[in-house]
Amino acid sequence: MIVFDLKCSGQGHVFEAWFGSSSDYEAQQARGLIACPICGDVSVMKAVMAPAVVAKGNQRPVTSAPDKAAPAASGADMAKMQALVEAVAQAQQKLLADSTWVGRDFADQARAMHYGEQDRASIHGEVAPAEAKALIAEGVEVAPLPLPIVPPHAKN
Repeated sequence: MIVFDLKCSGQGHVFEAWFGSSSDYEAQQARGLIACPICGDVSVMKAVMAPAVVAKGNQRPVTSAPDKAAPAASGADMAKMQALVEAVAQAQQKLLADSTWVGRDFADQARAMHYGEQDRASIHGEVAPAEAKALIAEGVEVAPLPLPIVPPHAKN
């Protein structure tokens, strides 16, 4: 996983996002899938980060800005974090148990159900924030899921 500091162009909010690779970030940004979690702006770019430089004779990276890193997590903290991740995965599994993954066809299928061209069913998939807003403006009944959802073959 790669962590990027991102910044929205509207309000200048800076936030952190995790991606599997640089190409994943670029592909999602090009499709408008990355939005500021504070204001919802999809005009997002990489924020300037302090570079990590290894000082001569020192094995730890030294940043150009003062480092206010959190202390290392203890074994108990890691166990709590693992339990939380497992609880989220179980909640996602229950939430989506009676729903069908439609991937990038989500918007088309949601519209087809709304206009009576297709039988109603519980579906989930991928849609860009702008497209989700367009669906809502049309009166199509959609709701963002409270958890990060990935395709069935992937794992959170």
